[in-house]
Amino acid sequence: MSTLRFHALKESLKRVPLVINEKQRRSEIFGSNVFNETAMRQYLSKHALNGILQAVEKGTKIDRVTAEHISTGMKEWAISKGATHYTHWFQPLTGATAEKHDAFFETTDGGLAIERFDGSQLVQQEPDASSFPHGGIRNTFEARGYTAWDPTSPAFIYGTTLCIPTVFVAYTGEALDYKTPLLRALQSIDSAATAVCKYFDKNVRKVSALLGWEQEYFLIDNALATSRPDIVLTGRTLLGHSPAKGQQLDDHYFGTIPSRAMAFMRDLENECMLLGIPAKTRHNEVAPNQFELAPIYEEANLAVDHNSLLMDIMQKVAKRHNFLVLMHEKPFAGVNGSGKHNNWSLSTDTDVNLLSPGKTPMSNLQFLTFFINTIKAVLTYEELLRAAIASASNDHRLGANEAPPAIISVFIGEQLTNVLQELESVTKGKLSPKEKTDLKLNVVGKIPEILLDNTDRNRTSPFAFTGNKFEFRAVGSSANCANPMTVLNSIVAKQLIDFKVEVDQLIDKKSMKKDDAIFNVLREYIKSSKTILFEGNGYSPEWEKEAKKRGLSNNKTTPEALKVKIAKSTIDLFENLGVMNKVESQARYEIEIEEYILRIQIESRVLGDIARNHVVPTAVRYQNILIENVTGLKNIFGDKFKSLAQEQLTLIEEISGHIEAINSLVTNMVDARKLFNNQGDINKKAKGYCEKVKPFFEQIRYHSDKLELMIDDELWPLTKYRELLFTN
Repeated sequence: MSTLRFHALKESLKRVPLVINEKQRRSEIFGSNVFNETAMRQYLSKHALNGILQAVEKGTKIDRVTAEHISTGMKEWAISKGATHYTHWFQPLTGATAEKHDAFFETTDGGLAIERFDGSQLVQQEPDASSFPHGGIRNTFEARGYTAWDPTSPAFIYGTTLCIPTVFVAYTGEALDYKTPLLRALQSIDSAATAVCKYFDKNVRKVSALLGWEQEYFLIDNALATSRPDIVLTGRTLLGHSPAKGQQLDDHYFGTIPSRAMAFMRDLENECMLLGIPAKTRHNEVAPNQFELAPIYEEANLAVDHNSLLMDIMQKVAKRHNFLVLMHEKPFAGVNGSGKHNNWSLSTDTDVNLLSPGKTPMSNLQFLTFFINTIKAVLTYEELLRAAIASASNDHRLGANEAPPAIISVFIGEQLTNVLQELESVTKGKLSPKEKTDLKLNVVGKIPEILLDNTDRNRTSPFAFTGNKFEFRAVGSSANCANPMTVLNSIVAKQLIDFKVEVDQLIDKKSMKKDDAIFNVLREYIKSSKTILFEGNGYSPEWEKEAKKRGLSNNKTTPEALKVKIAKSTIDLFENLGVMNKVESQARYEIEIEEYILRIQIESRVLGDIARNHVVPTAVRYQNILIENVTGLKNIFGDKFKSLAQEQLTLIEEISGHIEAINSLVTNMVDARKLFNNQGDINKKAKGYCEKVKPFFEQIRYHSDKLELMIDDELWPLTKYRELLFTN
């Protein structure tokens, strides 16, 4: 193994940046491999084009005749771009994307052939449903599932394949993917937000949720990464002593991008441009060899598709550059992990950002309405938001190295805190003319100038307001954005529905004017929402104590966090909104808890293998060298050898202690794993893996990392942190 390590280092040091051709402007190539409106106007009839546009803008269904016209135009466009196959591209509950390629090619009578792609092939396909996670929705022998075209996300060409974004549902109609519940949640927020918007502007007909994600990742030389069994099989390092220099000098953050990484980024961004992914920002992140890519804001469904597509493309582009992209939330101990901050806001069809202050008291009252209702939604469903970002990998990241903690809180900044305090003192009931005037002129009317670049960022806040949007910072880098976005849009939709009911009751039953009713309801929300507001250090022990006093949850592990997904309140929420039924909610819980168990199980097996088959034999080999040295000293110097070989003898003894500890701990870990593998209750099994198996990881790592510092560097088999993190 040490030979493999040094061979990998030798290979990595020979790498040179690839030459990337960027002769065309990005604006010229942007979306050229996307069947967007520009392409549709060239290849579709006016009737077919209107059919798609109506489906996108108003949610109307596309009839079969129109689908035939669309499929013909889409096929001709794809073939003109060099496509030979098509696929329904979907997002099953594995967390990855899925595709099955079929050729346009078909044979005809007389031994001839044609290119064919009809409306039925565009609209619906039938992949195997039993082999994807289904949480008990399907029996293993019941294979049938359906993919159905999502016209709101445009088809695209990658390589020589036409990819058609689709939903994925079971034969019984239940969702087996991330996209279907997201689309339903987006419909809910559209309906609820539009109804509230009409208090302020009767012309609003549609509200869209917007998403801007920030993708953090590590770039590791492919040879170095593949020399580590733990990276290959788990996506992270299970062993490895921190290097003398890590991120403590802050010299990597926003620093000059290494030349090989820059070549990768340029190549990746070219691919993004062709596929219509609006990649805009790139920079070094805090940890060595950690980077970030961020796009321009998009409609949430399209943004989720683009992020899923990006994660696929990154791995493919990385291979060309002899890199491996690590999306794991915590691939290296002792340095920053990777998140995927979800920047979220709401926008009307009249081009108004509902979370951005305006220039008039009325527009600011609208802003405050959506701002305060979002905070109230987070307070009510903070446990569900925590569950939306729960995973075995994100558990390692939350609460460490500037990452947000497992406690969900909202950061809004000092200025907005003061605004809410003033609104809290509004008189209950009808406002006098003077109160209303003072309120609008002195509080609401001044919000724009107060907020101008005045909301400082809090890196440890899970959910922070950043001027014109909320940033859900706790989302993990490997996650599918659809999961947290489904939850966030659902809870805000539910809160807006409740808000409108309360306001309407005050207007109808108390004969209040609209503004008075809105202020009264918002005032009560402000009072109750103080519990969730927090401006300080999110991962301090003091905040943990304070959060406990406030009654906020602190579910540090995935098994703890996921329980709320099958709580009655959660099932009722999704059922009442039409986002998921009880079967779908329970299935997702089963899938996610099972995935947690399997990931810990895989890591445990890999760790046991590396510890016993790589670390211990290397330690024994080095120990034998020391013993041979001590024996030689004894032969030469006789009784004097003890004083001359004292360091070697101490080292031999210490190595024996660590070897014994590793073997004992691995045995105990395997025994614990066997015990819980026989546990029939999946909840008890997950709890056992979390509390009885996983704790062995750090104990085994401790002894292995101590051996790494003792053993001759030329013998050590595992590529070290300094090599993984500082080889560019």
